[in-house]
Amino acid sequence: MQNPDLQTVFPFVEQLGFGAVAGFAAGFALKKVGKLVAIAVGLLFVIVQVLAYYGYISINWGTVQSSVDPMFTPSALGAAWKTVLSVLTYNLAFAAAFVPSFVLGLKRG
Repeated sequence: MQNPDLQTVFPFVEQLGFGAVAGFAAGFALKKVGKLVAIAVGLLFVIVQVLAYYGYISINWGTVQSSVDPMFTPSALGAAWKTVLSVLTYNLAFAAAFVPSFVLGLKRG
């Protein structure tokens, strides 16, 4: 068996390396931004509840729930997951390094 030429292998090594770095950075950043978004949403909910309690605003939670519920049906979540998978596996050599590094970045972030 003959060893492959460096020029043949280098594009795959380059994609794997960049995919690993990009995946870790994206996972790390997503976790940090996700924490900030969760804090902001939580504070917004508390502020809205305080305003509603003191009578400054009135919230129709039934309308809110009917607007949000369609986003969490199994078919909507399944379609979103298929889209995410198709995007992440578009360039397989890149995705092979990106996805595990992304998960590692989420854990370390």
